[in-house]
Amino acid sequence: MRSIKDDLFNYLREFGHYEKRSMFGGTGIFIKGAMYAILTDQSMFLRGGETLDTKLASFDCSKFKHIKRSTTAVVNYYDVTRLYIDYRAQCDELVQESIQVSTKEKEFKSSERSKRLRDLPNMRLTLERMVKKAGVPDVSSFISLGAAEVYRKVRSSHGKDLDLKLLWMFAGAIDGCHWTLLKDDHKERLLRDIE
Repeated sequence: MRSIKDDLFNYLREFGHYEKRSMFGGTGIFIKGAMYAILTDQSMFLRGGETLDTKLASFDCSKFKHIKRSTTAVVNYYDVTRLYIDYRAQCDELVQESIQVSTKEKEFKSSERSKRLRDLPNMRLTLERMVKKAGVPDVSSFISLGAAEVYRKVRSSHGKDLDLKLLWMFAGAIDGCHWTLLKDDHKERLLRDIE
């Protein structure tokens, strides 16, 4: 005898190849690395977002509650099991919209536009503030200017006695590695560039 969970797995195959992982005490369903559904033994929850939240709420879909030890987390996934059983065409549309919203958000989060300076290797909030105060507003400017120019700008706005480690940290942030992994010839080139 098949369970409703097996039926839900088969149903979601209609919307494309997916991966699944254990998430929030259920099974997370992913397309292109974006999670758009959670399956439990008895229910299917779709991810909200954009105008989908309003639609799902208008169908009286309750939010997923993950109970872990003494805390309860309410996440932006809505129970669409009743719609799956009674209103399949409506459920189909909601699944497709959830996939679109989820993959679009995942693509944005993975893009350079969404990155903050502090998200780069070696960087943290204080360094991000320092760099912004020196006139480098975002990641793309930081990368296009290069470590030496960013260091010069920071030095001119924060004083001459900056630690050289900061230069290495900026270079590592651009190269995507920890500053201690920079090769000596790269460091020498950077030193020449800041003179």
